[in-house]
Amino acid sequence: LDFIDLLSLLVLVNIGNHFDLKASVFQAPRRGIYSFSFHVVKVYNRQTIQVNLMQNDFPVISAFAGDQDVTREAASNGVLLMVERDDRVYLKLERGTLMGGWKYSTFSGFLVFPL
Repeated sequence: LDFIDLLSLLVLVNIGNHFDLKASVFQAPRRGIYSFSFHVVKVYNRQTIQVNLMQNDFPVISAFAGDQDVTREAASNGVLLMVERDDRVYLKLERGTLMGGWKYSTFSGFLVFPL
């Protein structure tokens, strides 16, 4: 299990401090519809990467990159997700190697509609 590497993580916006930098997990402050998206870059080494967006330890969506003939390849995905208060949302590298660890990756989320 490979979670976000804290040494390469830079948090640009964290209003309310609901993204726990130490655990690399967003914990929802309230029930609602949230928008989440992520972008990752794999290294050239003839391997496939798979990154999952997890909600409470269950995969919700995945992104894959597996072209064998490029030096770098990116994968992205996004979702509108029903989230309960205190649900945890995070990224998990299921397989492969990311370029620079998580350094060139992004993970974003925001509340779209409170319930």
